[in-house]
Amino acid sequence: MEENVLDKIKEEVKSFVGHRVSVKANRGRRKAVEKEGVLEKTHENVFVVRIKDHNQIRRLSYTYSDLLTDDVVVISKDDEVKIGV
Repeated sequence: MEENVLDKIKEEVKSFVGHRVSVKANRGRRKAVEKEGVLEKTHENVFVVRIKDHNQIRRLSYTYSDLLTDDVVVISKDDEVKIGV
């Protein structure tokens, strides 16, 4: 059952590859990081967001279970849709 939910999340994330997204990552102790970038690619256990940070290109990876637990919230910049839940 749990795997089925993660599979659905993976499929949805995959459908947004190449789209501009906003990522809000909860880092614990009331620390949250917000970044904007492009959903670059998906892998078996993680997906990668490419961001431009102080004129440097960085890649941040997150797990699909981060989306499931709301530790990470990804929103499409095109239509303001929350991805992965």
